Amino acid sequence: MFANAIDVFSTWFVPILVAIILCYGLYKKVDIYALFIEGAKEGFDTVVRIIPYLVGIFVAIGVFRTCGVLPYLSKLFAPVTSALGVTPDVIPHIITRSLSGSGSTGVMSEILKAHGPDSFVGRVASVFQGGTSTTLYIVTVYLGAVGIRKVRHTVAAGLITDWVSFLVTVAVVAMIFGH
Repeated sequence: MFANAIDVFSTWFVPILVAIILCYGLYKKVDIYALFIEGAKEGFDTVVRIIPYLVGIFVAIGVFRTCGVLPYLSKLFAPVTSALGVTPDVIPHIITRSLSGSGSTGVMSEILKAHGPDSFVGRVASVFQGGTSTTLYIVTVYLGAVGIRKVRHTVAAGLITDWVSFLVTVAVVAMIFGH
């Protein structure tokens, strides 16, 4: 019963929301179509402004994936992950999560296939995927979109946050599910 209500709500939420906005605009005598076109133009301008940054980050992701540095980083950080009780398989996940949402989803999928979703490392990968963001992607695209070129300590703070998030993820998963 409850699941059925959720299905109905999720199906009709957006159309009802759009209808409410349109009715409110008509009530206030606002030229809804003109405002929509103006918003679409602003959206297009934003897309044009961020295209160079998107191309830059996608090229960086491609170079990072093809250069073969991930196995070396996994070996470098293996003592840290082993001390935490996690396999070094999570290192590529931590690194790619900062760069690309879809890339890190692929790495997480490989972890889940290799270890299973109910394994400790599978749970860590899943919680980490859902609890963190694509730091370098966000810095590149969003700050680039508004024209901020000097990010100073933003990148370092974001990457430190990603690693702290990983450590907190390991602790929380161990506390909830055991180790």
